[in-house]
Amino acid sequence: MKSKYNSSQKKFNWKTILITVLIFSSTFTLLDAFLIPKAYAVVNQDQLENSTQSSLLIDEDAQIDPLKTNNSYIDNNISINIEKVDKNGVVFYVADVEISDVSFLKTAFAYDTFGKNITETTSEMAEDHDAIFAINGDYYGFRDIGLVIRNGVLYRDISGGPLGDQSLIIDSEGDLQIVDTDEISGTSLIESGILQGFTFGPVLVEEGKASAEYNTTISLKANPRTAIGQISPLHYIFIVVEGRSKTSVGMMLEQLAQEFIDRGATVAYNLDGGGSSAMVLNGILINTPAEKRNTGERNISDIIYIGY
Repeated sequence: MKSKYNSSQKKFNWKTILITVLIFSSTFTLLDAFLIPKAYAVVNQDQLENSTQSSLLIDEDAQIDPLKTNNSYIDNNISINIEKVDKNGVVFYVADVEISDVSFLKTAFAYDTFGKNITETTSEMAEDHDAIFAINGDYYGFRDIGLVIRNGVLYRDISGGPLGDQSLIIDSEGDLQIVDTDEISGTSLIESGILQGFTFGPVLVEEGKASAEYNTTISLKANPRTAIGQISPLHYIFIVVEGRSKTSVGMMLEQLAQEFIDRGATVAYNLDGGGSSAMVLNGILINTPAEKRNTGERNISDIIYIGY
């Protein structure tokens, strides 16, 4: 009887140990994926200044004092006007931005650190970098794949993303382009002078026409959205859509693409949305993010901003 008892106890102990290991492993995996910060690279400020140095010589004596309102900013080099639109049960904000040089279009990581689960709010990152205007980026830190080029530095070059291999790049002239990261390397993009690279998607507008690639789960429902588009050289449109609220249901991707086309965009790309969608001007949060009603702005990994 004692032998049988010991045998049963050993089996029980092994089962307990196995269950404990499995629970620990699963818990660690979840923590590693969503909570444990991992810093892979800290932004070198000297390198950043050199890579984004303006090709335009700014005459400080000729600079005018910036004119600011609740929905606009204008100086010698930067013009920003934000329109609030409320139609068909959707509230969204359209920022029309013109700059004199590509160096005023920048990006930033949370805490100036490329890594995983390193996050700040859009407002905090905008303040950290004296941004005049900012929107949330592609939340690269939530994934281990996708192209990440920021301010002329290649941080990640792993093909694939939430919606495939199509990424958005911004070249040295400030032009937005769509590339297939399965067909071109990040190194070659850097060598050709690409300054920024994002992976989220899908492509909304290309060559002035709406993309047909909307048959994805991300497009099946109306949601808060963030997207960037270009009208002409150094002339951009940023749209942030409110959603999941009584005042705004959000947008389908087809609707979002049409808003860019109606405003003359030749190319437009969908960025991270949902609770991440945020727009900041002159230090003030313009929209009401989906999560702000309960917990405030969502902490994210990166922003796109306009500033000096």
